[in-house]
Amino acid sequence: MNDVQNYIDSRNITVDQVGIWDIEYPIVVKDRKNELQHTVAKVDLTVMLLPEFKGTHMSRIIDVLNRFRGEITIDNIPELLMKMRDNLSSPQALAALRFPYFIEKKAPVSGISSMFSVNVLFSGFSDEKEGNSFILGIRVPVTTLCPCSKEISAFGAHNQRSFVTLYVQFKDFIWIEELISVIEESASCEIYPLLKRPDEKFVTEKAFANPVFAEDIVRSVSEKMMEDSRIKWFMVETLHLESIHSHNAYARIERFKTKSTLLAEHLRMFKGFPRQ
Repeated sequence: MNDVQNYIDSRNITVDQVGIWDIEYPIVVKDRKNELQHTVAKVDLTVMLLPEFKGTHMSRIIDVLNRFRGEITIDNIPELLMKMRDNLSSPQALAALRFPYFIEKKAPVSGISSMFSVNVLFSGFSDEKEGNSFILGIRVPVTTLCPCSKEISAFGAHNQRSFVTLYVQFKDFIWIEELISVIEESASCEIYPLLKRPDEKFVTEKAFANPVFAEDIVRSVSEKMMEDSRIKWFMVETLHLESIHSHNAYARIERFKTKSTLLAEHLRMFKGFPRQ
């Protein structure tokens, strides 16, 4: 049978990324409390297609993924990408895994425990000349209360559900739970999955006592990232789903603490969380 993908393409144009998107797959994640957590990710796997090839072999990508059946972790993503590059004769490969990560949270007054989920992203990149790169992303819902509304109102102030997204590249291991704490500490109040009346009173009053703009959120998170010697690069953004306006509020900060050609190339291909 003819292998059409291996036909020569005369246009001499490299395809930056080609592959599969949104395949659901079981993975294993390090859990600070329970050591390991099993979850299901939506996975994107792509390679660079050199100009001499007409097409890539999508089935080979699935074949590589199946070799890591149920055991994809931060530690073996570089190996997965290397095998993709080898099997598809490509100089670059990229993996993006988006998945729910669960932590147990206790209500602030009653102490009732329940499960709370955040969105996590693993983004791995492999280049035959520069090596491997990894970016960890996390999106956490929080409560924010408007400082302007509080200042100008005789009583009360409007607040909103906000989504804070933090992407980091690190040189020493960092827990997902650490980044969750950084984000929640920068908000007016964290969100809990289960609240009784005393808990509702507590979180309402806490938010009222800690008003923050979108700008405050990203500055506070950035300050902590700049102080953390493990972090090489970060980007933080927040989206506030406004309760009294027809628009939403957005802010972003990105900082390179160390320069890296590999990271720059990774970011050129990078696909993070979709905006709300």
